[in-house]
Amino acid sequence: MPTLRALLAGLAGCLLAAVATAGEPCRVAFDMGSSGIRAGQSGRPEVLRADIDYLAPLAAGRGLGETLPPTVAALRDLPAQGGFDRGCPRLGGGFSAWRMAAQEDRRKLAGDLEAIRNASGVAVLVIPQRQEGAYGYLGARQLLGQRLTTSHILDIGGGSLQIAGESHSFGALFGQKLWHRELCKALRNSAELPCKLQPMSPAELDSARQLLRTRLQGIARDLPGGARMTAISRPVTRGVAPAVAHLFNRPAGIDELSPVMLRATLELHAGLGLDDMAEGLGIERKHAAYLISDLLLVEGLMQATGNHKLRIAELDLTNLPGLLADDRGYRWAASHDCYLQRLRTIGVGAYFSDPATCAAPAAKR
Repeated sequence: MPTLRALLAGLAGCLLAAVATAGEPCRVAFDMGSSGIRAGQSGRPEVLRADIDYLAPLAAGRGLGETLPPTVAALRDLPAQGGFDRGCPRLGGGFSAWRMAAQEDRRKLAGDLEAIRNASGVAVLVIPQRQEGAYGYLGARQLLGQRLTTSHILDIGGGSLQIAGESHSFGALFGQKLWHRELCKALRNSAELPCKLQPMSPAELDSARQLLRTRLQGIARDLPGGARMTAISRPVTRGVAPAVAHLFNRPAGIDELSPVMLRATLELHAGLGLDDMAEGLGIERKHAAYLISDLLLVEGLMQATGNHKLRIAELDLTNLPGLLADDRGYRWAASHDCYLQRLRTIGVGAYFSDPATCAAPAAKR
């Protein structure tokens, strides 16, 4: 049987834990990206996931309608799987795919979000790119701590990319898959994803670089002081960096990239067929298909930001810490009908308006 001292020690531990968490609001959040949903609760480490491909139907012109049933199911089921508290306010943050849907038809999207809320109880907001950048930097700083030695992180997703800093960020609907698709259309007149980019001639590489320079012109405006970057996402950590390490005979891998390294890797591999390149690097064909476009994208981002070095630190980064700390977001969740009306009229920027300016709901008689 436990001694009195052990019981008192255990009670003291419980009291300390209660004091440590007493000031933290009980919240549940859903990070809704281009390839699925991740769910978490404040004060708990668990992250629950559901895979849903939002980009494919959008790219095919079908909107998000077919994704609504699995979305509602995930918003209902993930908290139950994680044992999350039922009484916590719930907030969904829709990112790149949801911003794309708002660009196509924000009124239709507002109707979809209303249907999702009515069926699941979760109010979903479309999070602007700038706010997502703030979430990303906050999450990276929490995970890396002293190891984050740069002013910004580079996060390349499937639908969007971010160069996120504490006060200035650049973001665009121009992630790995969307950039690859743009190259496919420009160089191969193909809408296939992924398409067969290789082999690429030197002239085609030059055309790709020029296209990229045009698309990245906004970086200088959004990052006036430049940006020293740490790349945290898998297109770099699992694709670009291993390919560079293979060329430069670094069996233990590398933690830093330079423009010279990227250009040498591109010049060696772009002229090869896809199968020959995949076999030579020892990577799966489905991942190798994106390597050349990823190399071009990272090279272009380094040039546009004036970086001579790119740090590498893979993170399982989500937007959950930022969402859970977002007081404005939870105020909008409590005034969701007003948010949806503003989404219909002013678009994604509705998030930055003030929930306090919404009219109070009429009292029921």
